Amino acid sequence: MKHSIDRKQFLQAMSLLAGSSLLPASAWAAIRSNPASKMKLGLVTYLWGKDWDVPTLIANCTATGLTGVELRVDHAHGVSPEMGKRERRLVRDRFADSAVECVGMGTNEQYDFPDLQRLQTSIARTKEFIQLSADIGGSGVKVKPNAFHSGIPREKTMAQIGAALNELAAYAADLGQQLRLEVHGNETQDLPNIKTIMDHADHPNATICWNCNPQDLDGEGFQYNFNLVKDRFGDTIHVRELDRTDYPYPALLENLAHMEYGGWILLECHTDPADKVKSMHEQRAVFDRMTSA
Repeated sequence: MKHSIDRKQFLQAMSLLAGSSLLPASAWAAIRSNPASKMKLGLVTYLWGKDWDVPTLIANCTATGLTGVELRVDHAHGVSPEMGKRERRLVRDRFADSAVECVGMGTNEQYDFPDLQRLQTSIARTKEFIQLSADIGGSGVKVKPNAFHSGIPREKTMAQIGAALNELAAYAADLGQQLRLEVHGNETQDLPNIKTIMDHADHPNATICWNCNPQDLDGEGFQYNFNLVKDRFGDTIHVRELDRTDYPYPALLENLAHMEYGGWILLECHTDPADKVKSMHEQRAVFDRMTSA
């Protein structure tokens, strides 16, 4: 396995982080008003945001300069397919009246089930989430691969996932929504397997949500794995804390900048700080420093 980070990239990134605190407030304002990249920073309501309702989410993201939110299911914001038309319209209006964009829904729906009834149930439920995202002003729905099963050939499972993604991508396209496959799951998150799944899912609206997993560094390394699937990236990328040193975030952002990626970099942080708003401020500053380089 290959988990090392290029030393030169690491030292460059750390020097940026260390020295940038010397910049005056006016310099940071200039960076935000004239960013060096097209990337946008937002939040996934994972550990940070899971206990906030929609008005609190919008207020805290506005205060910290995070301009988009992917709403995870089963969290305190209460946004779900069970909402009626009035509730959906209220969520849509709250985002529309703010500086924060609803990026869409982050679901746990998956399509690897050997049981075809479970597969069809998940496909049907995903369509409900796609409609929900459209109704609340979102732009897409995140789904998962999500596993291989004993006694089932892997190629069969990957083809089945790909076929489900094609059906859902077509459905989503009709509603102006993007289908986003998160790089996730035991072994399904390995990038060669994700590529195979996406080779089966050839609908142009079936896209990948890069997920910054340790496995991204396996095999022939980060750059090789990134290049395998970069042409299928959708509008969302999940990251952990950007100043962590166990993942090559400088290399990721540099690759995205070269692609002129204009999608969302969404914080899906795995820590649980007492003051999450303070941590959001800090990550906004780290993102600005790294992308301004």
